[in-house]
Amino acid sequence: EDGIRDIGVTGVQTCALPISKAVISGNITLKSSGEVDAMRAAGRLCGQALDAVSKAIRPGISTFELDAIAEAVIRDAGGLPTFKGYFGFPATLCTSLNEEIVHGIPSKKRVLRLGDVIKIDCGATLDGWIGDAAFTAQVGGATGKPKKLMDATAAALEAGIKAMQPGGFLGDVCHAVEVVGKGQKYGIVTRYCGHGVGRRLHEEPSVPNLGVPGTGVPLVTGLVIAIEPMFTLGRADTVELKDGWTVKTRDGSLAAHFEHTVAMTDDGPSILTLP
Repeated sequence: EDGIRDIGVTGVQTCALPISKAVISGNITLKSSGEVDAMRAAGRLCGQALDAVSKAIRPGISTFELDAIAEAVIRDAGGLPTFKGYFGFPATLCTSLNEEIVHGIPSKKRVLRLGDVIKIDCGATLDGWIGDAAFTAQVGGATGKPKKLMDATAAALEAGIKAMQPGGFLGDVCHAVEVVGKGQKYGIVTRYCGHGVGRRLHEEPSVPNLGVPGTGVPLVTGLVIAIEPMFTLGRADTVELKDGWTVKTRDGSLAAHFEHTVAMTDDGPSILTLP
């Protein structure tokens, strides 16, 4: 996210990608219009699961219960929770609280309190294709510094998506995210980043949250990526907890995370993970 484990700025885990009709370079693959349509169905299901979870967020509910809601939405539609079992991850959602950035594990013991800031990351697989998206919410309604952080992170996602234009480059997308974060003087997480999506949750290319305009992978029709800015109120340094999954800010500062899976089309970007 969001790569789930050790997805850094320099690359993603190597995998054979049996999907493609066109290759930009290396393992980067382009999706046909039919494949993008199939991904849109998976993305819509992911968005619907997140929508159901967002409506259930309240003081007193556990992250385990939120996870059950998402899994039910996905399975009832004939899909599979993408994250569940991925490198041994035990749940449908990543639920990360307050200073946690990504990959938090849902638990019956983690009960939401008024004012908590929760990051919800979800993957849904439908007919072999994957949608991956995330949002951040404050329990009881967003206010003060948390709201400003969340608004800026969401705005960075929007800026990254708008930067996906014909004739452009991946560096344009990454730079657009960076400009928002630096403009607001937030910490920009670089240890974890976005990624390509398709039949695999994490495909090439990596999509870091900072970059140089006019550089990197060409933004050509059929490229599908997950853009996912992660900003903090303090420094961007991260620590992985002893559970082997949860990633938090080293300085304990609050974090926010938003994500959409987006396809490059002849007319520009198309968000695939809307509900």
